[in-house]
Amino acid sequence: MRTLHSARRAGALAVSGLLLFGIVAPLNAQIGRLRRAVARAAESVDPRRLLESPPPITTNLDDAVWAVDSLDSHNPNPGVFSPLTALARGPHGGFVLRPGHFAMQAQSYCLKAGTHGPGGGDGYLYAPPRGPAEDQVMSIVRNSVQHPGIHQHDIQLLLWAIIARAKFENLQPNLKAVAAQLLTPQQVLTLNRSAWELAGPALEQAMASLPEPAQQVLRAESQLRDMLTSASSSFEDMERVAVLAGVAPRGEGSRDVPSGRWSRHPDGYYMRYLPAGYSSTRVEVWVPEGSPAVGREFDPATHIAVPGNTARQRLIQSARERTQS
Repeated sequence: MRTLHSARRAGALAVSGLLLFGIVAPLNAQIGRLRRAVARAAESVDPRRLLESPPPITTNLDDAVWAVDSLDSHNPNPGVFSPLTALARGPHGGFVLRPGHFAMQAQSYCLKAGTHGPGGGDGYLYAPPRGPAEDQVMSIVRNSVQHPGIHQHDIQLLLWAIIARAKFENLQPNLKAVAAQLLTPQQVLTLNRSAWELAGPALEQAMASLPEPAQQVLRAESQLRDMLTSASSSFEDMERVAVLAGVAPRGEGSRDVPSGRWSRHPDGYYMRYLPAGYSSTRVEVWVPEGSPAVGREFDPATHIAVPGNTARQRLIQSARERTQS
């Protein structure tokens, strides 16, 4: 009887073992397949393909097709200009235009880290914001008009975070709070999805064949991605990375654009940009009598000032006056 009981017990254990094996073995196989799939996916993310993807803002000198060379002699006396801020505000926080000359010392922002600021007599031309992140960039600049308490430095840091493809969920807490005021949750989610984590040897290897100016920009963006998430990094630290010091070289594909050259906006008004450093730009607008621009809104958030020297920074202006330090 005891022998029969032992046999039954051994049989039950054998069946249990078979059942357990029937569950665990496929599970282990699934885990193994999953691990291999993850490893293959990681290997398939070629850093070189990331570098070939379009940058968040693609606007460049080729997009600046509205320059008006024949107006180079049109230089009214400063007293001719009325304040842009005296005009009625439009629905996007810009200015409703009427005939005349208008000017404003506007807050402006760097949109190309790892390059030189304005200077050297290089002029700037109008081009529209273009690229995968154009909506977020315009929203930050445009919505800042309704939030005068947000410091210009914080707005610039958010724009550098976009340009550097930083993960917004990892930004310093104060910057996340500012982003929540200037962007929608969906816009932040889109930025998170397009963020990069490429750095170190992988980045250096991927960009080895690129021209030195392009490598310089990518290294600056990589440094900014790290600094934007570190509480020990100050604005001044990040500014030194984003805005290069010294004499700017002549960038590839540059054009001779004198300071103060006018551009004609498709709406029919003329504007020009006179930067005093990257963070402050005198914006001048001219609306001739009978212009179709009368009654239209001049919204600086839809303008990017593109330098004739491609080694210098693209600038975007806001409809906020430059009053903060």
